[in-house]
Amino acid sequence: MSGHILKSTLLAVLGKASEPRERASSAPTSPSGKWRFRQHAAIIIPGIIIAFILLCAAAPGLVAPYGPTDMDDNAILAAPSWQHLLGTDQYGSDIATAIIYGARQSVLVAFGAILLGTAGGSLLGMAAGYRGGWIDTVSMRLIDIWISVPPMLLALIVAAALGGGFSSTVIAIASMLVPRFARIVRARVIGIKILPFIAAAQAMGASRLWILWRHVLPHTGSVILVLATLGVADAILIGAALSFIGLGVNPDQPDWGYLLSEGRNYLTDAWWYATFPGLAITLLAVSVNILGDALRRRTDPNGIRK
Repeated sequence: MSGHILKSTLLAVLGKASEPRERASSAPTSPSGKWRFRQHAAIIIPGIIIAFILLCAAAPGLVAPYGPTDMDDNAILAAPSWQHLLGTDQYGSDIATAIIYGARQSVLVAFGAILLGTAGGSLLGMAAGYRGGWIDTVSMRLIDIWISVPPMLLALIVAAALGGGFSSTVIAIASMLVPRFARIVRARVIGIKILPFIAAAQAMGASRLWILWRHVLPHTGSVILVLATLGVADAILIGAALSFIGLGVNPDQPDWGYLLSEGRNYLTDAWWYATFPGLAITLLAVSVNILGDALRRRTDPNGIRK
């Protein structure tokens, strides 16, 4: 009798112990494709949009339905139709074609300004943060004066002083981005230079340039990448604004801001002329912003995932 009771007890205990294992084995081992898509949608969808715009900028002839100089005298300021999906302008040129060919100038201005602003601001921030002392003090006081000027006003002053055009627009936008990069990179470098591996490299006789190149720069690369991605949206909008008021790229090679400026004269007669270039600017700026925010969350030092 006692042996039967002991046997029943052991079976009950073993059954309870194996129950979690059975439940665990029945659980799905990997998320479904739909779940993975939702998890990475903030990167996939903006990435597809940006890739398509970059394709338009790199090879507009493969995407555009018409040539950049094609005109239709029978379709001047024609509304969107199957023949002209986004309508036509005052010359009978296709708006979709103009937007596709204008993507090159908009993208070149934005990325050129980002490269110049990133290089200048990062170098200034690393020099101020690593060296410290009077270099840091003087640099940050200049940045304080620099950043006190509203960004759009600063871009207008620089563009007007340089006379407009592609190079002037790039320099004007870059001058607006430098203070932001300098401040954030400086703060990052100050936190890195007190770490033990920096002290070890200094004790081994490594030069400042070698330490900055091999140790400091790799640890600030993620911050610079996220800042650059988020700054692209600002560069696009400022570049479009400068072209809108006539201080941007040359009219011979119009960008989206210039198309928007031209379309404002026909808002009552042809709403599509200004609407679709404006939507193109908004779409690219929002896509880059979402992508940059997703990268910021994924490279968050606290491991925050939202």
